[in-house]
Amino acid sequence: MVDEWLKEKEYFLVDVEVTPDDRIVVEIDHKDGVWIEDCAQLSRYLEEHLNRDEEDYELEVGSAGLGQPFKVVQQYINCIGEEVEVLSKDGKKHTGVLKSVDAPQFTVTVKEKKRLEGQKRPQLVETDLVFDMDEVKYTKYILKFK
Repeated sequence: MVDEWLKEKEYFLVDVEVTPDDRIVVEIDHKDGVWIEDCAQLSRYLEEHLNRDEEDYELEVGSAGLGQPFKVVQQYINCIGEEVEVLSKDGKKHTGVLKSVDAPQFTVTVKEKKRLEGQKRPQLVETDLVFDMDEVKYTKYILKFK
């Protein structure tokens, strides 16, 4: 049903969760953000297509939260050029700019201190790190407040 509503729209589905206690949670996203009016419209659409006489349920429609881990490839693509945090499986955090996405891999440019030939002290240099989406604990957009 969600896919049907999404047709012809620039929104994309992030997640649908149905809990054992009949709670339905739908997360959508858009490259420019999600409007509350669109969440309400999707909620009404789903209400029209679900039958409360057959099953009692709680429906929640919202956007994928800023600062929350990415769940789908489109979230990575939308954040190219933005600062992200990646937690690798070995528990190391990497912060840098999301450079490119070629699913299932993505590249983040990080700044690392390295000793360059002929230099007495380590210098800060940009290094590209390639990660596999399935082999990181999470990747998320870093919110900055000015």
